[in-house]
Amino acid sequence: MNDELRAWILAATGAAHVQRSERIQMLWSGYGELTRVHLSGAGAAARTVILKWVKPPSSGDRPGRVDAVSHARKCRSYDVETAFYRTYAPRCDEGCRVAALLGARSQGSEWVLLLEDLDAAGFPARHRSPRGPQLAACLAWLAALHARFLAVAPEGLWEVGTYWHLGTRREELSAIREGKLRDAAPELDRRLRTARFQTLVHGDAKPDNFCFTEDGLRVAAVDFQYVGGGAGIRDIAYLLHGERPRAGVESSIALYFERLRAALPATIDADALESEWRALYPVACEDFERFLAGWRR
Repeated sequence: MNDELRAWILAATGAAHVQRSERIQMLWSGYGELTRVHLSGAGAAARTVILKWVKPPSSGDRPGRVDAVSHARKCRSYDVETAFYRTYAPRCDEGCRVAALLGARSQGSEWVLLLEDLDAAGFPARHRSPRGPQLAACLAWLAALHARFLAVAPEGLWEVGTYWHLGTRREELSAIREGKLRDAAPELDRRLRTARFQTLVHGDAKPDNFCFTEDGLRVAAVDFQYVGGGAGIRDIAYLLHGERPRAGVESSIALYFERLRAALPATIDADALESEWRALYPVACEDFERFLAGWRR
């Protein structure tokens, strides 16, 4: 951390000193890092904050899978994440809890987000394979997000959310060997994009992106690089991918719609929405399988 960045953190938080910083993890493909910064001083907004510092590698240092198209997509994703925290996160309530933004800036090819430390805010637990109440908490969080942003235009975000949607994954499509799935891809995409009921989808709603309370009954979410427009069921298909048995999946879907209905405004035709999104669940599952079939090549 250089002196200029340190000064910016102090100004954003009201702290007098940065006591120390500790790396939490590197970002995907070496594009930067997440760091927990410890602060001190009577005016400090918090004792710890999270610094997401995006520093993309030069073209010669990028991993083999990161070509120019992938690099451009990743860079766009950090613009999207910044827009989400600035414009949409303040509209999220406790039902779809996210970290508060303390500061954000971008200079050249670097992005910096200074965020509330969710561990310190009461969400210190992680569950790589959530079950029971932990999975229910994730489903409830997604239901709250989808209800809150139903029919909201994704201005500044991805027009179509999710990191795997067809419009940004043409190379993976061409890599699919199985002709039937490759040929079906445009129709799967069309059905999802033209759904009557659209909301904001998280776009990467995997267990790793949920922070849990110690009792596992409540969650907050992180990583909004691929948030954008879409049918909410896309997030559910992704979260439940690989879940077995079928009865358990059906129970989770039913719980999601129960929570969604409870959060929807009275003006929304909940029966029509549930009917449409239930019908799109297998479409969303097949669409994600389409991405995997090409990405694994």
